[in-house]
Amino acid sequence: MGIFMFAKNMGKLIRNIKLGGDVDRNDNSAERWKNVLMVALGQSKMTKKLFPGILHIIVYAGFIIINIELLEIIIDGVLGTHRVFVGMGRFYTLLIDSFEILAFLVIVSVIIFWLRRNILKLTRFHKPEMKGWAFNDANNILYIETLLMSAFLLMNAADWNLQMLESHHYVTTDPFVISSFLSPMFTGMSEASLIIVDRGLWWFHIIGILFFMNYLYWSKHLHILFAFPNTYFSKLQPKGELDNLESVTKEVKMMMDPNVDPYAIPEDDEEPGKLGASDVLDLNWVQLMNAYTCTECGRCTEVCPANQTGKLLSPRNIMMKTRDRLEEVGKIVDEKGKFEDDGKALLNDYISPEELWACTTCNACTDACPVLIDPISIIVDLRRYLVLEQSAAPTELNMMMTNIENNGAPWQYSMADRLNWKDE
Repeated sequence: MGIFMFAKNMGKLIRNIKLGGDVDRNDNSAERWKNVLMVALGQSKMTKKLFPGILHIIVYAGFIIINIELLEIIIDGVLGTHRVFVGMGRFYTLLIDSFEILAFLVIVSVIIFWLRRNILKLTRFHKPEMKGWAFNDANNILYIETLLMSAFLLMNAADWNLQMLESHHYVTTDPFVISSFLSPMFTGMSEASLIIVDRGLWWFHIIGILFFMNYLYWSKHLHILFAFPNTYFSKLQPKGELDNLESVTKEVKMMMDPNVDPYAIPEDDEEPGKLGASDVLDLNWVQLMNAYTCTECGRCTEVCPANQTGKLLSPRNIMMKTRDRLEEVGKIVDEKGKFEDDGKALLNDYISPEELWACTTCNACTDACPVLIDPISIIVDLRRYLVLEQSAAPTELNMMMTNIENNGAPWQYSMADRLNWKDE
């Protein structure tokens, strides 16, 4: 049931992502695989902040590697065996020892993360958008990881005590490095009680893993899964290079072509596409995947010059609001089979023009993101809509565009004076 629910929820997420427009990100596969190996798997951008980066690698490695032990746990439960891989001999002991050491380090790392977030109260974890669920979700994950790692170690400790009692069905192994240290906790317990503890922790671990899998759907920790495709399909062009709107490019080419009759009726009856984006359905699928991949770590907001100077913009909040709106659109699709206008839009209802125009497009946020998310692309597309569809640019920008139109330069110089600067 847990696996079925996980598959169903993942299907919804993928469906929601596919609601976005098409974009070709299949070029230069070698560079894209390099990003996956270095950034998603190798955590290269996480270690730019060395201390939390190392802690994150420990937790990440623990989550992946210790779950190898889950294979033996499941096989033992299905077949009724005990430590089915114990036949590997000394290598088995070394393997479990390494798992236990890693589990202990995960617990230590998680405690440090909790202290940084709740006691030291690092600024990036306490921005306005990090209220309620956004803040509690991060703590919930820390609690879940602590419980899962503790259950693994305590299960091995109870198991060792049962081996010492030569309990039926429990094969003898070498003592393991951490669980043998914890085993005195169970000294004096009867064999029956120890079996209840051991089996109870076994079930707790299995159910905990299944719960965690399904919790991901509502959690920022979707990046555990989406970091890999997100880094693969990330933008490879220079960060400051903007994509041209095809509809605008087509229009400009027609205007500059002397052979085109401006009064001729177009051969195709196709409606011109929206210039920019006002809602999530106007964004492309990579941008929507970015929203689901966001770790809410706040590194983007921490380096944002607009946010540092007290402006409303938070790149992290841009991604969170995009994801919230996409989830709302997805629920409408679930209920009605397709999206029907609900009177809301990403622009204005979720993200305000004030936030958008505070952005300097410096790309500090995209450079800081540990999984190559690009908030700038969403900001630019929403601003394009404001300018090209609603003529709602700020006064200063309108003045600049008027000067370019009239004087061929952004300043209020006449055409004759526009090159005077070079003589100064």
